[in-house]
Amino acid sequence: MQVTETLNEGLKRGYKLVVAAADLDAKVDEKLKQAQPDIEMKGFRKGKVPLAMLKKRFGDQLMGEVVQESIDGAITAQLEESGDRPALRPEVKVTNEDWKPGDDLEVSVTYEKLPEIPEVDLKGIKLERLEVTPGDKEVDEALAKLAETAQEFADRKKGAKAREGDQVVIDFVGKVDGEAFEGGAAEDFPLVLGSGSFIPGFEDGLIGAKAGDEVAVEVTFPEDYGAEHLAGKAAVFDCNVKAVKKPVAAEVNDELAQKFGAESLDALKEQIRERLAGEYAGASRAVMKRALLDILDEKVTFELPESLVDTEARQIAHQLWHEEHPDEQGHDHPEIEPSDEHRKLAERRVRLGLLLAELGQKNEIEVSDSELTQAVMNEARKYPGQEREFFEFVQQNAEVRQQIQAPLFEEKVVDYIFELAEVTPRPVSKEELEKAIEAMDDE
Repeated sequence: MQVTETLNEGLKRGYKLVVAAADLDAKVDEKLKQAQPDIEMKGFRKGKVPLAMLKKRFGDQLMGEVVQESIDGAITAQLEESGDRPALRPEVKVTNEDWKPGDDLEVSVTYEKLPEIPEVDLKGIKLERLEVTPGDKEVDEALAKLAETAQEFADRKKGAKAREGDQVVIDFVGKVDGEAFEGGAAEDFPLVLGSGSFIPGFEDGLIGAKAGDEVAVEVTFPEDYGAEHLAGKAAVFDCNVKAVKKPVAAEVNDELAQKFGAESLDALKEQIRERLAGEYAGASRAVMKRALLDILDEKVTFELPESLVDTEARQIAHQLWHEEHPDEQGHDHPEIEPSDEHRKLAERRVRLGLLLAELGQKNEIEVSDSELTQAVMNEARKYPGQEREFFEFVQQNAEVRQQIQAPLFEEKVVDYIFELAEVTPRPVSKEELEKAIEAMDDE
């Protein structure tokens, strides 16, 4: 194989690779010889078919395989020789497009290599860890929110009108074109007005109703309604309002605690205190990680592969565009050009991503199989009823596995740096921690 360098500019590299026709023919002959003992053809005993006849019959097919294998092998050999690590998959092109068996194969290979990452004095990094101890005030606030979620309903005064947030107990029958339809009737149904449990307009039609009222609620089923025979149809629900009830927050006592699986109110408070402590610790870690990344971003400078920055900038621009246009679910929108701000953020992400990857590799930090499996199981829980299918999909898709593994690896590298850095704890209030989190979001 002949190798000629065609590009050496910054991180960009280009090579012309020439694979001799004789080498290609030799590899085809080698494959035919390996297969010859198992081949039989009319007029010949098994394993006795002449090589020339096999080459005439199968040579072109095998040549295609040999060409691909030769290109892959040539690229691998060149990367091993140069020591380069491509930032993205190399761009490969056969330059003699009129190539035919018997000709030398000429291939152009271009890529951007990953840069050399400078050493970082991790022990010289100074960080501050914000510490918040959950107090009685925070515990009581959390208890009050729990009581709201465990609210019950008590009858309003006789003649009181239902308002949003109230519960109405109703019998109803739904009709389309005057005919009742299957699944459109119920008795003693408790419905919280404003909950969005029914189709649009139904709950609004019951606001102002009193116990004992007969109300005909007129609605139109959405065009995308799940039952095709009802989609887009106008309907009338004849409702008998049997009770109107107001929400009543549950009392904060042992009975409330038992509803949430605790033996007593004191035990529930302790559980809440532990949960809050975990939440504060997680928020504090996020603040400290952001501070660490800011320090690393200032400490380390090196040339970045333009291809990685461009790809990241486009992903950022695309993501932010969808956040600003939540109604646009598909991707059939005009191409979104990254701004200077998107590109600046992309450069930071690429720089820090390459640095953390280098630190992890040099210090032999790995994500274990059990850690990856647990992360996949956590993701699978987001798809109730389809957990098994999701798990199998991830097992068969290396790219998805990498997407799940990448943040795990990053967090382990960050933890490694935390252990080496000089970390000073600083007690703060919950409000101060919240301000620190808000400041991160504003940047």
